[in-house]
Amino acid sequence: MSSTAFIIPVDPKQPSSKAIPSLDLGRLWSAVPSGPSAPKVGTTRIFYNTPAEKDASNVTALASLGDTFSEKTGDARKELVRKAVGSAVKKVKELGEGLNEVAIDASIDPHASAVAAHLAAYKFSLKTEGPNVYKPESGTHPPEPLTFHPLASSKEWDTGVIYAKAQNLARTLMELPANICTPTSFTERVKAEFASVKNVEIIVHDEAWAKEKGMNTFLSVTKGTDEPAKFLEIHYKGGAPDAQPIAFVGKGITFDSGGISLKPSADMKLMRGDMGGAATVCAAALAIAQLQLPVNLVVVTPLCENLPGPSANKPGDVVYGMNGKSIEIDNTDAEGRLILADALYYTSTVYKPHTLIDSATLTGAMEIALGEVFSGVFSTSDSLWEELRAAGEAEYDRFWRMPLDADYAPQIARSNADLCNTGGKPAGSCTAALFLQAFVEGIEAKDGKEPSLRWAHIDIAGSMEATRPTPYLETGMTGRPVRALVEFVRRLSQQ
Repeated sequence: MSSTAFIIPVDPKQPSSKAIPSLDLGRLWSAVPSGPSAPKVGTTRIFYNTPAEKDASNVTALASLGDTFSEKTGDARKELVRKAVGSAVKKVKELGEGLNEVAIDASIDPHASAVAAHLAAYKFSLKTEGPNVYKPESGTHPPEPLTFHPLASSKEWDTGVIYAKAQNLARTLMELPANICTPTSFTERVKAEFASVKNVEIIVHDEAWAKEKGMNTFLSVTKGTDEPAKFLEIHYKGGAPDAQPIAFVGKGITFDSGGISLKPSADMKLMRGDMGGAATVCAAALAIAQLQLPVNLVVVTPLCENLPGPSANKPGDVVYGMNGKSIEIDNTDAEGRLILADALYYTSTVYKPHTLIDSATLTGAMEIALGEVFSGVFSTSDSLWEELRAAGEAEYDRFWRMPLDADYAPQIARSNADLCNTGGKPAGSCTAALFLQAFVEGIEAKDGKEPSLRWAHIDIAGSMEATRPTPYLETGMTGRPVRALVEFVRRLSQQ
């Protein structure tokens, strides 16, 4: 006997839908006793054997859009749709393995409905029993637990699916333990994901190449491990051949022990996700390429481990970046900015993008400042900040602007070297951003002309993990800000 779950978002003040003509939605909704106030957004009511069919055992899930839905517009309305659909998907998942097809009334907002459904259905597990076994050694990925389709197909739904699956890819990469997701296997997974995508070139450089380029700060971090470092480039060519590219740079520390400045053992396993910057920019690039957006995009991710081996960086060591600046390593646990320094200089000078955005799980200070709700953004460009803010609001993958101010600079200029890789506890995320700024070429105005490059640094140290579930995300690695980055590029491509 076949069975389908139908999910229908409902405005509790006006419960109506034409999605399934045989259903009297108003009568169905009112069949369940309710209190004096309308059900909160996400409240889901399950009706069995509905709609009734001879050879099927269907269920219908009605999900409340909240009592203020009719008053909402724009981005706020989209988020209510995501919450309603995501909550309903979670309820449907609880019905068990006998149900795997889900039809959604996505008519209110197809994109938001698709995003919520696919994010809510995601579950990472390395358990060896059950229908969704993941076998990383063979490259076998588990089948999707639920198959979704809209009751009325649309391009917006298809786009939402791409956004969500890209975020789920980043979630998986961040969840995989460091013995499985090494720098080498990360690059192999990326190549496999892009294998059938048009207009893409993948380049993987080794340590010898990085040494030849003078990437001493990047290579200094990998000295404590036997795991080979990699320097990954993704080139998507969707724009005119001579058009300036957009560039993403992602921090790719596949495991961060802190090095000689060893981290506390409690929760150190979370540092398998310290390559979250690399995961998010690569996943966003996959979505951008799958959508065939009319832009040229360069993605650069330095990948390595930070371990306390006998050759590891020591506090007080001085290294010289690709741009010649000397850096004192005051704390070996501030390694992300070291690998990003060379990557940012390389990307900004070799490819000369008009916009460069880096994503990194960079500082514990950012988690203290913003928690897991917002990702912090430091930018040299007001217009870039505003575009990121708008994209983040549209996808509810939100950003908060942080100060990028030279008055913090003395904190990282307190050594005999040009720069120190830490500036102490005060404003730790701000001093880290200032450190990175020193390696981005093109952000200074010259000869009375505007800067040739807009740059933004996104610190995702807080938003990398969800410690409490939301209506469409479970706890665990979040894959943020994949959707916001894709939406940012989509909007930029339309200008």
